[in-house]
Amino acid sequence: MRTTVNSRNLELTDALRGQIDRKLRRLERITHPDADATIELFVHASRAAETSHVAEVSLVNNGSVIRSVGAGATMSAALDNLVDRLERQVVRARERPRSVRDRAEELQSRGVAVEESMPAAETTARPEVVEIKRYDMTPMFEEDAILRMQELGHAFFVFLNAETDRIGVVYRRGDGSFGMIDPVVDRSGRAS
Repeated sequence: MRTTVNSRNLELTDALRGQIDRKLRRLERITHPDADATIELFVHASRAAETSHVAEVSLVNNGSVIRSVGAGATMSAALDNLVDRLERQVVRARERPRSVRDRAEELQSRGVAVEESMPAAETTARPEVVEIKRYDMTPMFEEDAILRMQELGHAFFVFLNAETDRIGVVYRRGDGSFGMIDPVVDRSGRAS
């Protein structure tokens, strides 16, 4: 397995790199030989001590992408948490049928009724909103929104753009850079 390690707010020492390699060796027996793992390590000073060290991984294994996150009081604890979760996800992905027909047959073998006339996407439960968050928005610039997002340790942040007076979303991209969604509404009321 090929691994790439990035770190933020943390010095990536040889000892830490060796620890990562040792822990990921557990996965070599269940992953494809050409699997690629991208690991991102960072420390959040603003979080509680027991979750301040975070390890994220994106694993490309035999055509499927598996993402997992582990947190802990130390980077070693975060890595242990991450590898445990990732191992379960890899095993589950290997056992999961790949085609829609195979999945339907598996559900039927478990005794779950699957209607033949309905497409597979419609056999699952309808999405339901289970929580609504409301908060006051103070106008801010893109840079301030990115800083606030990093302070909170979130992957995205919704804000009121001080320049345009519109709602915007900044988000962290997979390569570590940032993106922004700036919706534009035309006069007819439809988003363009």
